[in-house]
Amino acid sequence: MRQDQEDPYQRRSAPVYAAADRAGSAGSRRAGSPRPVLYDAVLLDRDGTLIEDVPYNGDPEKVRPVPGARAALDRLRAAGLRLAVVTNQSGLARGYFTGTQMRAVHARVEELLGRFDAWLVCPHDDADGCDCRKPAPGLVHAAARELGTTPSRCVLVGDIGRDVAAALAAGAAGVLVPTPVTRPEEIAAAGWVATDLPAAVDEILRRQQAVQPATRPGGPVRTALVVRSDSAGDVLVTGPAIRAVAAGAQRVVLLCGPRGRAAADLLPGVDEIIEHPLPWIDPMPGPVDPAALRSLTARLGAVGADQAVVFTSFHQSALPLALLLRMAGIGRIAAISDDYPGSLLDIRHRVPVGVPEPERALSLAAAAGHRLPDGDEPVLRLRRDAVPPRPADLGDPGYVVLHPGSAASSRACPPEVATRIAGALTAAGHRVLVTGGPDERAVTARVAAAGGTDLGGRTDLAGLAGIMADASAIVVGNTGPAHLAAAAGVPVVSLFAPTVPFGQWGPYRVPTVRLGDAAAPCRDTRATDCPVPGHPCLRGIHPDEVVDALRTLTVSGGGRR
Repeated sequence: MRQDQEDPYQRRSAPVYAAADRAGSAGSRRAGSPRPVLYDAVLLDRDGTLIEDVPYNGDPEKVRPVPGARAALDRLRAAGLRLAVVTNQSGLARGYFTGTQMRAVHARVEELLGRFDAWLVCPHDDADGCDCRKPAPGLVHAAARELGTTPSRCVLVGDIGRDVAAALAAGAAGVLVPTPVTRPEEIAAAGWVATDLPAAVDEILRRQQAVQPATRPGGPVRTALVVRSDSAGDVLVTGPAIRAVAAGAQRVVLLCGPRGRAAADLLPGVDEIIEHPLPWIDPMPGPVDPAALRSLTARLGAVGADQAVVFTSFHQSALPLALLLRMAGIGRIAAISDDYPGSLLDIRHRVPVGVPEPERALSLAAAAGHRLPDGDEPVLRLRRDAVPPRPADLGDPGYVVLHPGSAASSRACPPEVATRIAGALTAAGHRVLVTGGPDERAVTARVAAAGGTDLGGRTDLAGLAGIMADASAIVVGNTGPAHLAAAAGVPVVSLFAPTVPFGQWGPYRVPTVRLGDAAAPCRDTRATDCPVPGHPCLRGIHPDEVVDALRTLTVSGGGRR
């Protein structure tokens, strides 16, 4: 093991104990095989996740694996995933056991559960203020470095909220496996919950396989028609799947609605856009216009598509459009459908509840025979040539963008809360830009008066993307600009109203801190207007929580560290 002569647990300058100089786990990826689309590595908490939680244990004889742990880990190894343990061990700082005793415990864990590619340990107590003790993301970053990958290609399995929070803050996926000590609010806040370790491994491997196509049904694709008729955020989260289709087709035509057109213009991989509202998708549809639908059918037929891939959200139906596509003469149609499609679909795909929307769409693209090429990570992306530079009068990069509004009022930050947040951020030394649409100018002016520059109504979606690209972080609710921030690769403080599941709609594969009451009465209502008087899910956010969240994301008053 790689260790210094001096005991690392006694040195504040060496906060993370790491050992990863082994040959690797038995299932390391074979040379020449394609890189998995989603994950390279699984990080595991130790106590309560891999082994029974014995407080401050320094005795190898007390090590007891959780049921099914060895078989579950061997399945991960066989799938080519590297494994690391990431564990808080404040007993070292408190003197309850020594480094030698801890290493003996780890040796016993490996004797029972097999070898791990890395062990990452935080030896500090909460009072030490280190950046490695979960929920800080330091251990996740260190593990990714040791394993030769990035946090976004890791998934962390743990038994308490600290584990999930550390994963999200690093940009990794987090799976909560509750135990009797897991608090209900931690379960409510977790975006991905599994009943036990074997179930977590089942879902990790299922998701990994779901985005990996076996063969392309029906032969080569010259022109592909892809569909996402919804809001800007919905179009953005479908971006990775559209790039996957583009990698396997010579030409891609995107059908979108008016609410998503601005986002469609920003997506890589799209050669042509057809804009048309769909009355079974739009939240405030007008009457069905037979002439308009006949015109749309003719326009779709003129595309000459070999294949259509209809992307929808989990609560929408693809079947009305599939009927029009059949009438337009398109011979191969793929969509997700829980309802019986009859002869409307050639590929009827199903996805379990809870999968992140980008992965849900990627799995449909895979079912249709498409995958992202090696080198294209499954993250949200924007066309560089479509994003203008930020206005010169905004000064240097490194500011914090505060976006209080949302098209759905249930997901907007209450103006008085946003105002207090702006004041707290300014007091903490952050430069704050307050953004919003033309109809949100009164709100942005009010918020910016407490501290910040008012940009309400000054930008379109592309201009907002240019501003976000140079930010240190974005403070935003569950709305389209949150996904725009993710597409810009910028850390997000997510003021997330739980009207829809965080695991499906939270910022995807970027460092994130979630704030708000995840167990509020509005949970899973999908309400666009707040159904609970007082908007309690977001009104209880304290401004200091936002300042602390930025600190967790390593964003200081002078920008990102």
